[in-house]
Amino acid sequence: MKKRIAAAAALLGLALLLAACGANPTTVPTPVIQEIIVTVEVPVEQTQIVEVPVTVEPAVNIPFEAQWAGSAHADAAAEAFMHWNTEDPAEVPAGCAKCHTTSGYRDFVGADGSAPGAVDGPAAIGQVITCEACHNDATQAMTSVTFPSGAEITNLGPEARCMQCHQGRASGLSVEEAISQAGLTDDDTVSADLGFTNIHYFAAAVSRYGTQVKGGYEYAEQTYDVLFEHVDGLSACTDCHNAHTLELQLDKCAACHAVGNAEDVRNIRMNGSLVDYDGDGDLAEGMYYELEGVRAKLFAGMQAYASEVSGVALVYDTAAYPYFFIDTNANGALDDGENNFGNAFTGWTGRLAKAAYNYQTSLKDPGAYAHGGKYIIELLYDSLTDLNSVLAAPVDMTGMHRIDAGHFAGSTEPFRHWDTEDPAEVPGACAKCHSADGLPTFLKNGATIAVPPSNGFQCSTCHNDLTTFTRYPVDSVRFPSGATVTFGEGAEANLCINCHQGRESTVSVNNAIRTAGVGNDEVSEALRFRNVHYFAAGATLFGTEVKGAYEFDGQEYLGLNTHGDLGPADCVSCHETHALEVQVEACTQCHKTVTTVADLRTIRMSDVDYDGDGDVTEGLASEIGALQDALLASLQAYAVDKGGVALAYSPTAYPYFFADANANGVIDEGEGGYATWTPSLLRAAYNYQYSQKDPGAFAHNGKYILQVLYDSLVAVGADASAYTRP
Repeated sequence: MKKRIAAAAALLGLALLLAACGANPTTVPTPVIQEIIVTVEVPVEQTQIVEVPVTVEPAVNIPFEAQWAGSAHADAAAEAFMHWNTEDPAEVPAGCAKCHTTSGYRDFVGADGSAPGAVDGPAAIGQVITCEACHNDATQAMTSVTFPSGAEITNLGPEARCMQCHQGRASGLSVEEAISQAGLTDDDTVSADLGFTNIHYFAAAVSRYGTQVKGGYEYAEQTYDVLFEHVDGLSACTDCHNAHTLELQLDKCAACHAVGNAEDVRNIRMNGSLVDYDGDGDLAEGMYYELEGVRAKLFAGMQAYASEVSGVALVYDTAAYPYFFIDTNANGALDDGENNFGNAFTGWTGRLAKAAYNYQTSLKDPGAYAHGGKYIIELLYDSLTDLNSVLAAPVDMTGMHRIDAGHFAGSTEPFRHWDTEDPAEVPGACAKCHSADGLPTFLKNGATIAVPPSNGFQCSTCHNDLTTFTRYPVDSVRFPSGATVTFGEGAEANLCINCHQGRESTVSVNNAIRTAGVGNDEVSEALRFRNVHYFAAGATLFGTEVKGAYEFDGQEYLGLNTHGDLGPADCVSCHETHALEVQVEACTQCHKTVTTVADLRTIRMSDVDYDGDGDVTEGLASEIGALQDALLASLQAYAVDKGGVALAYSPTAYPYFFADANANGVIDEGEGGYATWTPSLLRAAYNYQYSQKDPGAFAHNGKYILQVLYDSLVAVGADASAYTRP
């Protein structure tokens, strides 16, 4: 007979200790080990009780486990993790395992002990993305990511973990390779060997980094936006998204934007985006809707092209592979039964393949409007422009815009000029006006340093507080001539003329001529052209007070343009500070015939015939234009007469003045910069360029410009008797 002995304590079991999601595994608290006594039942015949000491590790709560469990990374029923379950063999291919299994990701980063940078083989099905994918030494040490284009982004933080997968699987280069492999040399030839190139899902890093990673198909001769910076502290993936739920951290958005839920983010539009991208006339709608509008127009162009050029009608389904299908009844809509693999679109040409790739890229990052909407809009706009070039009835792009106003046009030359330099940085001499951080640095320190190129200006370039949006206070500004001027203590326009002042002056031109040590009409190899630089509107406005144009000895020149009886007109009283457009409605109070910006060129407030053509009704802009034309012709005549070398001019190509070897008046391939300068030619050429580089000079201080143009004509020996100097 056996005696039943009751247990002194119950053994509850051992807890499984996992690496904590969202925390370094070393931060998991050390469990307290308890020793308990367990009484074991033995046969009655044994006249003893055996007491066995047992240690028990208490259960551990895994940080953020509940948050992770509700995320897309943990959704075991999702297509992203079930797609291969019915394959034979049932395994996740090596090419997919990196982002669709935890073991594949760990293999790729080398966390499993293998060499990093590749997945060594297929992975088992039934996996999701668990804590171990991101929380291991190899993953946490990552600081760079290589994209499908081959571009590498370095010096990354925790966002490197995200970007390994959220980068897509194709690039613009992939599209080019597909077209090349199909043997196509004509953009509009249909090829059965060409198919659709798919970027894949959620390529958010492509939208964010723009042309730096070349995830979109970028058209030749176009420039594109780079990394969208947003604001300090909210730039990386996990700054905006919860690392475990993946949801937007809306409380952070709400600090600056009126958002109550994720849908409200679609309505956000900032003052750095004050153009009508989609041409619908609505400048209040959010960037999400602008991007949607441009995309809709592109798809209309794709359908028109497919029918007209490919001869195969096209429809699209965002959820069914391979996405583009034949529109069997040519009704323009996706009908039941059309979205099956056997009905895949077959009318691919090189031109359509490029546009379709960009269309898909814009859709496969549903947050593209926030991640880097301007880059995506540029891709869509260029794709439509390319299709329109061969359509009999092009899609109407009237009112559409590709880029923003100058300060925020991050894809343009003023911000992209240094991308191909080694190192890619904006020199200290240029950073003040050609980088987002340069002006604040200058205002704080009185100097600038070399900085990486930026994607245009940011709010923080001019605003010292991003909650009240106050501007940096500036009381006065020093110009290249050494003169210091002001619109008034703390005036907002003082901020503008820190950059809109040019980089040369009468003083620097005189210094160069003095160094050369030659007479007015003597050629000197020591002389070179001095360029005032772009948009020196502040120098024009202040006239002789800052001597931005070249002022000749013995002549008097006008100073600050007081704009009639209205007093000094400053930058922000005439220009919208973000869109930069002239506020025409302010002009109409006095100038009744003005209704558009173009009408401003017709304004004149004098009956003096400055250009001697007998017309005293034409605008001051036309008077200036006539003297500019006369001066260029006189420069060319003087160059041949005194230097023996013909001269040609380009307003867009550095160094602007070229040696016209064949004297045909235009710049031909191989013709280099003009080098046969005399002091007289240099002074007059400087003023000609000055008048060109301030396109609003007629309004900023038109009579001052007429004075320097007139004096320049005289300096190169032109007959100025028909003209009148103000």
